[in-house]
Amino acid sequence: MSDLPAVGYVLVPGAGGSGWYWHLVVGELLRRGYRAVAVDLPGADPEAGLPEYRDLIVAAARALGPPVTLIAQSLGGFSAPLACEHVSVAELVLVNPMIPRPGETAGEWWDNVGWRAEAQAMATRDGRPEVDVNDFETLFLHDLPGPIVKVMRSDPSAAAEGPAVFAQPWPLSDWPEVPTRVLSGRDDRFFPFPLEQRVARDRLGIEAEEVPGGHLGALSHPVALTDKILRP
Repeated sequence: MSDLPAVGYVLVPGAGGSGWYWHLVVGELLRRGYRAVAVDLPGADPEAGLPEYRDLIVAAARALGPPVTLIAQSLGGFSAPLACEHVSVAELVLVNPMIPRPGETAGEWWDNVGWRAEAQAMATRDGRPEVDVNDFETLFLHDLPGPIVKVMRSDPSAAAEGPAVFAQPWPLSDWPEVPTRVLSGRDDRFFPFPLEQRVARDRLGIEAEEVPGGHLGALSHPVALTDKILRP
């Protein structure tokens, strides 16, 4: 009989679709004896959308073997839940997520949840200037270690996402009947904690759990994030 833990972990990236984002957390999970794999999604493909993303997540989950916990970051909140109808999912863990409503597009989400007001309020509290959604350095790199920053700066376009995912309405009629948690970075300048708290309450009826780090917490605090994933 195998000594492998019963539940494996499939980690879904956000915009850009690079599974590399999760490499430190995957390493932590493997080091602790768990099964884990990060999914690469075709973020640069202008025609790839939610169905294609769902199919890749499902394929990764099936290859790992059921049951799985799906862990999804940011834009992954739109794609990971779609896999729950197709594989056995023990838990859905959303990290700094976009949480959709039925029929909502990822492009509509920003205005619907009041993103700009919340992001600007945090910037004002921090003494930063007006929020610029394209300010990659300020919003994403501010708490990352030097070697990771160097990698991220080498190809900032890697975080770019094609238009299809932002234009397609979220197709489910309701949230999957899967235990769901929301982990939100206390220093996230992109999706501030108060925003994540409010959206998690309004849309899922649950409380967001605070974790250290900014929007890319899996790169700035991988050990603490892994601890939180494994110990609710």
